[in-house]
Amino acid sequence: MMTSLEIKPDKAHIVILSGAGISAESGIKTFRDSDGLWENHRVEDVATPEAWHQDPELVLGFYNARRQQIRKAEPNPAHLALVELEKAFQVTVITQNIDDLHERAGSSTVLHLHGEILKARSTLDARLVYNLGHNDIHAGDICDKGSQLRPHIVWFGEDVPMYPVAHEITQTADLVIVVGTSLQVQPASFLASAAPAHIARIVVDPKAEANVPAFYLRAPAGEALPKLVSYLLEHGISDLSGIGAE
Repeated sequence: MMTSLEIKPDKAHIVILSGAGISAESGIKTFRDSDGLWENHRVEDVATPEAWHQDPELVLGFYNARRQQIRKAEPNPAHLALVELEKAFQVTVITQNIDDLHERAGSSTVLHLHGEILKARSTLDARLVYNLGHNDIHAGDICDKGSQLRPHIVWFGEDVPMYPVAHEITQTADLVIVVGTSLQVQPASFLASAAPAHIARIVVDPKAEANVPAFYLRAPAGEALPKLVSYLLEHGISDLSGIGAE
């Protein structure tokens, strides 16, 4: 778990705020794309503490299926482009996504706001977190203290323990790039404004609404990010006029 960040004085710090849109381009579905259902389930039935207490086997089965889907997915050009940024900048990825595509692409510093589906944690002691590898979680799978394991996911209605860390990191940014999210989900929606007021924000999302001062690239992440990264590697972050502002 990421708890601190060493700022490198010789490199500008770019903070990436990534959301479901970047994973969707790798074939990972999101319930926010359509009618509020997530793989034909109501979110309230599979992604809340109440759902877990009411029907833990349904919740485990749901996340086991999502986990298998994610294991088959591959990083897309947007994930790979962010890795290229590390050639010239210090890059921190703060993601709302629960998959490991940023890590598999090669990003070296990734903070997961909403947990990681490829990990399990104790229902008794949240500090006990386990890598699942190729395994899933089933009823009867227990932690070292004897309690049932659950997905290492922040469900709706739960606190987001990594948010204070994310907020602190974002305050050190020299540039913020928001990709694949409309920032409608709290508390992630507050992070873009947590960065210093004088620095630029770039929003990469085909459905982005111009509700904050920023450079807007309304195109799929896999199309826009490689071009943006090439521009930043060539020109740096001091002159962003070439990417177009609205």
